[in-house]
Amino acid sequence: MGTDTIAAIATAMTSSGIGIVRISGDEAVSITDRIFEMKNQKKLEDMPTHTIHYGHIHDGDEVIDEVMVVLMRAPKSYTKEDTVEIDCHGGVYVMKRVLETVIKYGPAEPGEFTKRAFLNGRIDLSQAESVIDVINSKNEFALKSSLSQLSGSVSEKIKEIRGTVLHEIAFIESALDDPEHISLDGYPEKLSGIVSDVIKKIDKLLANSDNGKMLKEGISTVIVGKPNAGKSSLLNSLVGEEKAIVTDIAGTTRDVLEEQINLNGILLNIIDTAGIRDTEDVVEKIGVERAKKYLNNADLVIYVVDTSTALDENDHEIMELLKDRHAIVLLNKSDLSPVTTVEDIRKHLDKKMISISAKEQTGMDDLEETIKEMFFSGEVTFNDEVYITNIRHKTSLQEALRSLHLVLQSIADDMPEDFYSIDLMNAYEELGNIIGESVEDDLVNEIFSKFCMGK
Repeated sequence: MGTDTIAAIATAMTSSGIGIVRISGDEAVSITDRIFEMKNQKKLEDMPTHTIHYGHIHDGDEVIDEVMVVLMRAPKSYTKEDTVEIDCHGGVYVMKRVLETVIKYGPAEPGEFTKRAFLNGRIDLSQAESVIDVINSKNEFALKSSLSQLSGSVSEKIKEIRGTVLHEIAFIESALDDPEHISLDGYPEKLSGIVSDVIKKIDKLLANSDNGKMLKEGISTVIVGKPNAGKSSLLNSLVGEEKAIVTDIAGTTRDVLEEQINLNGILLNIIDTAGIRDTEDVVEKIGVERAKKYLNNADLVIYVVDTSTALDENDHEIMELLKDRHAIVLLNKSDLSPVTTVEDIRKHLDKKMISISAKEQTGMDDLEETIKEMFFSGEVTFNDEVYITNIRHKTSLQEALRSLHLVLQSIADDMPEDFYSIDLMNAYEELGNIIGESVEDDLVNEIFSKFCMGK
């Protein structure tokens, strides 16, 4: 039985050099032949797979566009079905006209190709979600992570963990059915070790999930400092436009300004806060308290020090707050005679320090390089680790983890072995949710292939 033929615009709906309209399904080729006139007057249905053909798309007598048509016959296509790609001129109007013509001359419905590829087994669910991530990626590191998931790094890790869990479920079920041949003596201790190892692997994936969030959504970066230290000038020079009000009056930023910038491929969500100082002004006091709250939740803190003035109790309070944070100290106003030096700060705070002049725009390259170095060669390295960037994946991992801890509790409480398999199966199902695999048949196949006697 054939499937519906679907059609969709496969490229971004923006002005560009080339746009692609993709058709997939049993009638993809015949529909194309109704609207595509090849330069050599031949028919697409007579052409071999994986070939490209030049001609025009027609709606009756009207020529819509000059195009190249790519033919990919089943099963060697993204959806494992007959697929035709019409490469037309870019631009929203042209692409929509071509798509409308495709739909007009056939039963093709606008559809989601990634869903079709998932349903046909070309990709699993975590990879399908990565396609969306690739489209939405905001920086090179997030793109790298999404492409890594698309090529199956999350799937491989989850499949490996599921394989381990399934093996133990099958062993328990087989031993309970055939105690004469399969002994469970000493097994709880062995299972405890195996489950503990699986828990460590899931813990590692979950630990990286915050990094994954940071990669997709940006590094939460807070700029702090005393009033008039140059925080807003720094934000303006990083953003490249006058977003913050810059004045010589202390305490101008009374609340919080947020801005998103792309720094060499790293997305920073920058928050410029009210200057931290003791104040009687009620509104400003709220801003100062909010600044402290943002500071405690930030991935990175940029502390701006006015080197033309002496350190005071407000600086000491800020430095105390920064001791356990990822922080960079910017020695601002380096164009003026220094009163505060690196050594003065080093006595209280041991963090990376950079001399800058937000006004003169000096030291910015050093700041960019330091941020890049801190986050991609330090604690949050971008390496071959598998990053969890999807909240649904994270939730399923947490549920699987909860079930595995229940297994350890059952072992500790000396419960019967069939209690283990209930929670192991729950963990197995939750992990299956991530990659869109159901439990059906898995256990039966595992039991018959590994543990059945007389095969």
